[in-house]
Amino acid sequence: MLDVDSSKERNLKRHDMPILGTLLKRGIRIRESLEQEYANPYDLQKTVLKELLISASQTQFGKHYFFKEVLNKFKSFEKKGFYEKFKQVVPIHNYNKMYAEWWHKLKDGQSNITWPGKVKYFALSSGTSESTSKYIPITKDMKKAIQKTSIRQILTLSRYDLPSESFQGGILMLGGSTQLNNRGSYFEGDLSGIQAAQLPFWFQHFYKPGKRISQTRDWDEKLNEIAQNARDWNINIIVGVPAWIQILMEKILDHYHVNNIHDIWPNLNVYVHGGVSFDPYRKGFAKLLGRPIHYIETYLASEGFVAFQYKPGRKSMRLVLNNGIFYEFIPFVDANFDESGEVNSEAKTLMIDEIEDGKEYALLLSTCAGAWRYLIGDVIKVVSKEEAEIVITGRTKHFLSLCGEHLSVDNMNKAIEMVSDQLNIEIPEFAVAGIPHQSLFAHHWFIGTDDKVDSDAVKQLIDSNLKELNDDYAVERTAALKDVIVDILPLKSFYSWMESKGKVGGQNKFPRVLKGALLEDWNSFINQK
Repeated sequence: MLDVDSSKERNLKRHDMPILGTLLKRGIRIRESLEQEYANPYDLQKTVLKELLISASQTQFGKHYFFKEVLNKFKSFEKKGFYEKFKQVVPIHNYNKMYAEWWHKLKDGQSNITWPGKVKYFALSSGTSESTSKYIPITKDMKKAIQKTSIRQILTLSRYDLPSESFQGGILMLGGSTQLNNRGSYFEGDLSGIQAAQLPFWFQHFYKPGKRISQTRDWDEKLNEIAQNARDWNINIIVGVPAWIQILMEKILDHYHVNNIHDIWPNLNVYVHGGVSFDPYRKGFAKLLGRPIHYIETYLASEGFVAFQYKPGRKSMRLVLNNGIFYEFIPFVDANFDESGEVNSEAKTLMIDEIEDGKEYALLLSTCAGAWRYLIGDVIKVVSKEEAEIVITGRTKHFLSLCGEHLSVDNMNKAIEMVSDQLNIEIPEFAVAGIPHQSLFAHHWFIGTDDKVDSDAVKQLIDSNLKELNDDYAVERTAALKDVIVDILPLKSFYSWMESKGKVGGQNKFPRVLKGALLEDWNSFINQK
């Protein structure tokens, strides 16, 4: 809805929308079959790397790391000659290395550093694992790539057998403010704000909450305005981080004194989520809905749009293989990573044709935003090599392995989901820390719920569930992992801490694993409370 539409304009648009919806649905069936359906993943990725190297060959980075020598290898009959040369000349980069050696120059307004031209936008990462935000460059090419993949995801909705009304209403995208910070030579802000501020003109008609509300910096004010306008909008699709979407829906129900969100948005059929596992929120969402809807997972990071769920009924996502991102896969084993989750300089890396179903890998990205062999920090499991389908299982630094228990965020999410079902309670937020205990170790869980529950019952169930889910954990509970400690906290504690860190709304998520200074800060916060 445009914020100042006249009733005549509004009625005209509502009249036009069924036609537009029909055209979209027909266009979907033509276009989706052309995208990444009938090509070999290896061939797609080889082409992407060549295009990236050609584009960046005249940049400071490209000259420093001899991109032309790598490009010459593409002419060789040796199948992997180009990739072996690429690995030989370009080292693996984490954020600190990439920023210290190259990206800091972009903030000074310098051109042709790691990608052609100047960079006018930087996405501030959510920073769940670090105390300070990261500045991730967003180039014109990356903005176009993200928009293109976003459209691809919308087009896959034809697979979901949705009613025609699902293509006629609005898409509510709850992200950061589109009012970006002007730093002279560049703008900075939330990625969702950068993208929303530059939506293609044809999409503006569908986009809610609209330009004016989306520019609001104050999070509570933004949620209140959305709630006040909610009844005027025909929302079919919601996009956003689960915690903040749940808070918004609760606010809308309270504002209108209704039982469920379908009393306000009867045509709501799809929720697109990402950033964290949806499993801990599933029970809470069900209570806010009048009927079941489709949940579609997406993998949109500040570094690029990596993957999305492209078929109904699957929890896996399909990597986007032909849109400005080249992937490398590091087997997530002790030989390739140290105890803190940092990658070893000599870590083995693989192309997409070398990965195996059921195995876990850390992702390296080379992108059209000028990231090169960049450790994004996520760990994925390959579900289908042939279809390039993956699930996210955690972060390289968010695995707990104090004594060999190898506990992943995926294990944690599943265990909490099981506890939620076993006790019939909602646990939307949680975190866990590994701590010294007596002469050995323990896990300290912080459980966020507003339901009344006995902490000993939660402790016993978490422990037994993890023993069932993870053999290494079961072994260590008889050895070095001596205890499980559980604190039950109100949900407000988690959101208040996020607010105290300036990380409210948008793409911000509460960290599932607390370590070091982050753990000290959290303990200090809850002790004060």
